[in-house]
Amino acid sequence: MAGFVLGCAVQLQQAALLPARYYMVISLVALCLIAGAAIKYRAINQPLVSASSSISGATAHAGWRMLATAVLAGSVGFGMTGLRAVAFQADALQPSLEGPDVQVVGVVSAMPQRSEAGLRFRLKVESAQSAGQPVSLPPQIYLSWYSGLLRSEDPASVPFAELQLGLGELHAGERWAFTVRLKAPHGNANPHGFDYELWLWEQGLQATGYVRATPKDIANGGAPRRLGTTWQHPIDRARQQVRGAIFARLAEPGPMGMVLEPRLAGVVAALVVGDQAAIERADWDIYRATGVAHLMSISGLHVTMFAWVAACCVGWLWRRSSRAMLWLPAQHAALAGGVALATLYALFSGWGVPSQRTIWMLASVALLRLSGKQWPWPLVWLLAMAVVVAIDPWALLQAGFWLSFVAVGVLFATDERGARVTGSTSGLPAAGQGTQPDHPEPGEGRTAARRPWWARLGAHPATQKLIAAAREQWVITLALTPLSLLLFQQVSVVGLLANALAIPWVTLVVTPLAMLGVLLSPAWTAAALCVQGLGVVLAWLASWPIATISVAAPALFLGATAVLGAILLAMRLPWAVRAMGAAVVLPVLLWQPPRPGSGQFELLAADIGQGNAVLVRTASHSLLYDTGPRFSRESDAGQRTLVPLLRALGERLDSVVISHRDSDHTGGAAAILAMQPQAALLSSLEDGHELLGLRPGAQRCLAGQKWQWDGVDFEILHPQAADYAAQNKSNAMSCVLRISNGQQTALLVGDIEAAQEARLVQTHASAQLLQADVLLVPHHGSKTSSTEAFLDAVRPQLALGQLGYRNRFNHPAAEVAQRYTQRNIPLITSPGCGAATWRSAQPQSVACQRHTHIRYWHHRLP
Repeated sequence: MAGFVLGCAVQLQQAALLPARYYMVISLVALCLIAGAAIKYRAINQPLVSASSSISGATAHAGWRMLATAVLAGSVGFGMTGLRAVAFQADALQPSLEGPDVQVVGVVSAMPQRSEAGLRFRLKVESAQSAGQPVSLPPQIYLSWYSGLLRSEDPASVPFAELQLGLGELHAGERWAFTVRLKAPHGNANPHGFDYELWLWEQGLQATGYVRATPKDIANGGAPRRLGTTWQHPIDRARQQVRGAIFARLAEPGPMGMVLEPRLAGVVAALVVGDQAAIERADWDIYRATGVAHLMSISGLHVTMFAWVAACCVGWLWRRSSRAMLWLPAQHAALAGGVALATLYALFSGWGVPSQRTIWMLASVALLRLSGKQWPWPLVWLLAMAVVVAIDPWALLQAGFWLSFVAVGVLFATDERGARVTGSTSGLPAAGQGTQPDHPEPGEGRTAARRPWWARLGAHPATQKLIAAAREQWVITLALTPLSLLLFQQVSVVGLLANALAIPWVTLVVTPLAMLGVLLSPAWTAAALCVQGLGVVLAWLASWPIATISVAAPALFLGATAVLGAILLAMRLPWAVRAMGAAVVLPVLLWQPPRPGSGQFELLAADIGQGNAVLVRTASHSLLYDTGPRFSRESDAGQRTLVPLLRALGERLDSVVISHRDSDHTGGAAAILAMQPQAALLSSLEDGHELLGLRPGAQRCLAGQKWQWDGVDFEILHPQAADYAAQNKSNAMSCVLRISNGQQTALLVGDIEAAQEARLVQTHASAQLLQADVLLVPHHGSKTSSTEAFLDAVRPQLALGQLGYRNRFNHPAAEVAQRYTQRNIPLITSPGCGAATWRSAQPQSVACQRHTHIRYWHHRLP
C-alpha cells in the first residue's frame, strides 16, 4: 500500500506525460510479476524460516521481498495514474477553438455559483458548432455568465433575471443553448501560490469561458435559450432549491423583528449544501485567523459526526426488530447504515473532495470490521490512504489530504498508547462497569466521601471525557502546527481556544439546526443566530495582537522533518525523545529565504493577470511596485496572490509604490497595506483617494526623489510637480522608478504612453538615466506605448510584460511586439512565464515559474 501511494506521487512529478503504451506496459508487467509471486508463494505453502536457517538470512530475504513488492506496487500506481492522465488529456480543448464564438448545447451539471459579477456554472456538453460546422469540445466546461450591469450595486440584492434582461436563472439539470467563447484552463503561476489549473484538472474541467449575452448578442439572435428540464443531476437541483430557501428565509425578520445580517445566510448555506462561495471574504478572514475555517464548510469532521449519529440511530432502530437482529447483528447494521447515510449526506453537500476522502476512509475501515479483520492501526491508516489515492491520485497535492491523514494518524498513535497508560495508572474504575467489589472494605466509602470536591469532580466520567477531548485537540494542534506552517506559512495562535469553543458549538448545535431547517425552516433562523453569536467571539479572538503568526515558507526537507518532530512531541514518549522533536521543529520557525547580497537587487514580477505588481528586494529592504488588479468586491490580486506570496517569502515591506490610480494597479493595495502596516506609501494618487486614508503621511511621487538601500540607488524620474496641477489622464501620471547598483539597472514605468516616453527621452536620455538592463513593458504592451525612440534610449537586454492570458485588450499589440523583436529584445510575458524573477547578479537570465515548476496538467501556450 505504501509503495502504491509512493508510485502515484512519483507520477505526479512528471513535467510531461509519456505515451499511453509506456504506462500500460509498466502496469501490466508489474501486475503480472505481483500475481506470479503470489501464486508461487501460495504454492510453496511452507514456513519462511526452517529450523536450520539463520535468522539473519531470513530477515534479509524478507526485507528484499518487501522492497521488491513495494517497487512493483509503486509501478502499478505510476502506470495507472499515467493512463488516467493520458485519457483525460485526450479530451483537451483544441487551440483553434480558443477565441471564436461557439454555439453549444448542454445540461447544467452542478449548482451554479452566484457572485458579484454574475453566475458561474458547469455545463455538460451535448453538441457544439463553430462557424456552422460541428466541433468537438471537452465533456465538461466551466462558464461564467456576467451581468454587465449595475456594477456599483450588490448583485445579491438584485434578482439575476433582471440583470439578464428577463432570461431567468439557471438550475441544475436544465438543458440550455449558449453562444460562448472558450479558452484552455490557464491560471496564475506564482511561488507558493494556488494551482488553479490543478483544481480544474481534478474537477474534470478542461475549458473555461463566458456566455455571450450582451444586448448586441441578444439582438443578433444569440441570446441564451432554456431548452427544457431533464431528470439529470437531481441532487444538485435539490441543493439549489434548499440554498434558495435558506436565503429567502434568512432575508425575513428574525425573532421579535430582529434583522439578521445577510452574510449569515452564506454560512448556513455552506453548512447545509456545501456552498463555500456563499461565505463572504471578511468572514473567511476571521475563520482563518482563528483556525476554524475547517468547520465552516462540509469537512471530514461533519461527515464523520453525521456517520456516528446515523449509526447510532440505525443501531437503535435495528434492535427494535428481533427478525432483523437474527438476520444481521445490530453492530454490523449500524456500521453499514452509518456509512451509507453519510455518503448520501456527502452527496447532498456537494461531494467535495474532503467529503469524498472521508467517505472512502470510513468505507475502508467499515469493510475491515464487517469482514472480521483486526489490523494494526498503521495498516488501517495506510489502507484508507491507498483507497483515496487510487480513486483520486491528485488528492496527494492538496493540503487538506495531508492535514486530515496526519491528524488521523496522530490520533491513532497517541490514543492507543494513551489508553494503556490511562488504564494502568488511574486506579479509578468507571462507574457501572462492574469492577468495584460488592462489599467495600471498612472505611473505604468514608475515605472517598472525604475527598475534596475538586478531586471528586476530576474523577467524574464526564470530566475524564472532557479532559480526553481537550488532550486530543491539543495533540492535533501541536502535531499540525509545523504542517500548517509548511503549507500555508501561517498558524493561528488562538486556534486551540477557538476550536475548543467552536468545534462543539458548530458540530453539536449549529450544524444539526442547519440540517433540521430542511424540514423545519425556522431552524435556519436559530442556526443563523448561533452563527452570529459565535462570530462575535471569533472576531474578538481574531482582534488579539498575536492571533496569528507567520513564517517564511521553509525548505521541503525542513518542513517534513518538523512535522515528524511535532508528532514526537505529541506522543507519550520519554521527555528526552520529545526534546529531540522540539529541536527539529525550531528551524522551521527561524527559517529565512536567501536574499540578494550587498549591492545587489532582484525583481519578482508576480503573475497577477492584467496589471502590474513587482517585488523589488535588496539585502535587507523590500519595495512593492503596484499591487495588481481588483477582480470583484470579494477578490483582488492582493488578497489572492500578493499577501500569500509576501508571507511565504517572509517579506516585511519598507515601501509600497502605486504608480497611478487605475484599478489594475491599485486593486490589491488595501490588502497589502493592512498586512504590512509599517510600509510607507508613495504614489501619484489624487488628494482624497480612499487609499490615502489608509496610510496617513503618504508621499507623492516627484521626479528627483532619491534614496539608497544596501548600495542600491532608487530614483523617481516621473511625474513632475507641475503634472499634478494639470488635468492629465491617469496613465500620464504613472510613477517611473529607476533602480541601479551602478552596473545593472531596472526601469519600472507603469502605464506611461507616447507623450510621457518622449518627455523622458528628452529629459534623461543625454544623462543615460534611461538605459536599463531590464524594462517593465509600458502599459502592458499597448500600441500607445513602447515607441521606437523610447526603446532606442532604454536599450534593454530584456523586457517583462505583465498581462492577462487572452486579455480583452489584445496586449501586447502586434506592432509593439514587432518593435521588441526588431531590436532583439526578449519579450517575456506572464502568460508564458508565470512569475518572473530577475537578479542583478545574473542579469542575462530570467527564472520563470512556469518553466521551473512545470507539471503535465499545466497549460502550455500554443
